[in-house]
Amino acid sequence: PPTWNSGFPVDWAFYKYSNQSNEWAVGTRLMPRGKLVLNTNAAESTDTSHVFDYMNGWLDNTGTLSTLYSWMFKRAPGFFDVVAFTGNNTARTISHNLEAVPELMIVKDRSRSEEWMVYSATTGANKWLRLHTNDSELNDSQGDMWGGTTPTSSVFSLGNSSNTNHNGSNIIAYLFSSLSGISKVGSYTGTGYDINVDCGFTSGARFVLIKRTDANGNWMVYDTSRGIVSGNDPYLRLNSTQQETTDEDHIDPLSSGFTVTTHSDVNTNGGTYLFLAIA
Repeated sequence: PPTWNSGFPVDWAFYKYSNQSNEWAVGTRLMPRGKLVLNTNAAESTDTSHVFDYMNGWLDNTGTLSTLYSWMFKRAPGFFDVVAFTGNNTARTISHNLEAVPELMIVKDRSRSEEWMVYSATTGANKWLRLHTNDSELNDSQGDMWGGTTPTSSVFSLGNSSNTNHNGSNIIAYLFSSLSGISKVGSYTGTGYDINVDCGFTSGARFVLIKRTDANGNWMVYDTSRGIVSGNDPYLRLNSTQQETTDEDHIDPLSSGFTVTTHSDVNTNGGTYLFLAIA
């Protein structure tokens, strides 16, 4: 051990077999031995292999499974933070240590079978998405989910929704922001022809997550470990147990970010797309 060697302390990770139809298991340093599943609304369960007591990776199983992948993240100012809190069913603010305004927040009730709720700066504080489904953005005109309030560099807001603030529930939140040269949270509008998405990087994106927000669309995952190339690119869907698809070309390399091709999953004319890219 560790099963996956990251080269840095891991605060959040998820893993999946690329060649099998199986779940997306999630581990977090702030919930040791706990497991969530990205593609379902299941409550937290126990997995004794979810060990974070390493400075260079995580999980304590051994083996050489070349088709079992883990995506690993470290908390860092301006880039990523993890916040654990207890719900109280009352409109409130929650402090964080991102030291930047969160542009993407993923929130899950650990105690109950509850939906993975997503806030995006591109859709605003009166809308929300669900990570475990392919649904389009949903309206929250009453501010139940995010209090109708945009996050700040020190706090994010919650309403009284049971999804994000159920009384007595243990809740976990993952926060991302754009950090120059490191990460980019943004959006683009589909054109039906190739689009260069400039993220301000110098050597291209190594990880890209794309979700259509104005209509149904999967949470599409691409990375350079499996291949972001000028031809066909293997992709997975965070909201699905399906194994990776390898015979379609969705995304191409671009030194400043990435290029989306004309494929309808990522570039329908007039469609609105949310993305998270990491260099």
